[in-house]
Amino acid sequence: MPGSPRRVAIVGYADAELLDIACPADVFDAANRLGARPPYDLQLASVDGHGIRTCAGLVLQPHLRLDQVAGDLDTLVVAGGWGSTAAAADERVLAHVRRLARTSRRVASVCTGAEVLAAAGLLNGRRATTHWRYAARLARDYPSVTVDPVPLYVRHGNVYTAAGVTSGLDLTLSLVEEDHGPTLAREAARALVTYLQRPGNQAQVSLFLAGPPPEHREVRDLTAYIAEHLDHDLGTPALAARAGISTRQLTRLFDAHLGTTPGRYVRTVRTEQAARLLSGTDLPLATIARRCGFGSTETLRQAFLDHFDTPPSAYRRVHVRQAYG
Repeated sequence: MPGSPRRVAIVGYADAELLDIACPADVFDAANRLGARPPYDLQLASVDGHGIRTCAGLVLQPHLRLDQVAGDLDTLVVAGGWGSTAAAADERVLAHVRRLARTSRRVASVCTGAEVLAAAGLLNGRRATTHWRYAARLARDYPSVTVDPVPLYVRHGNVYTAAGVTSGLDLTLSLVEEDHGPTLAREAARALVTYLQRPGNQAQVSLFLAGPPPEHREVRDLTAYIAEHLDHDLGTPALAARAGISTRQLTRLFDAHLGTTPGRYVRTVRTEQAARLLSGTDLPLATIARRCGFGSTETLRQAFLDHFDTPPSAYRRVHVRQAYG
């Protein structure tokens, strides 16, 4: 009936990630406190109803067993965590997830919860994301799923998948916006002292934060050179010549140590540095394009569309607003 609460069931299991449960729950709760009408009715469920020992060692007490969750749901959320592989192999969990998905308006996962959805067959033929560390494993184990390791979250039909941990907060804010509009979602974000909502197509991991420099000396030296000389010729022949190796050997080294080609790596570094300049300076696009080694603003624009699925002008508006709004 109109005005009835939107029922939300969060599925937990042993070694679930605490934040994968807490982020969606707290966003929905914040929306309720700020006047969401109809409000969200939250329930945490596990297969046996026993306490859920999370990865952090804290124990959460579910409201009920999965077999006690009945009737239509607004939203079904499956948490991720170290225990996701075991949960994905537990036919009891999968059977309930399939059953509940059939009567849910939408289904979502956070982090490696995508593994449970995939094992239940809910991601077959769909595009999905998961934590960047486990994206290759998900793609290998479930070839019928188109795994995209880049975005913070992905929507394909009525199925939503979020990347690692706090991206569940971004996804849930987007669900609140769908249900109640951008004003309430914005106020919920403010209440949680978080970004006013990162777009789902924002990359999970920047190359600047991805980890320590490669151990291989030539690759390490070249990546340092690339970062400091973005406006130079960084084509594969030029980089190979600088390292004193063949282009074929350079390509093999980048694939082995960085998981990509020299050309793609250079384009990504240039695009991410341009993103930093767009959000942190008021330099014109033409100047940023030149400093980052793009031949023109149109080349920069195309790189942004490919990497962030948004043009640089829109990226600047969003990120400057989030930084100062």
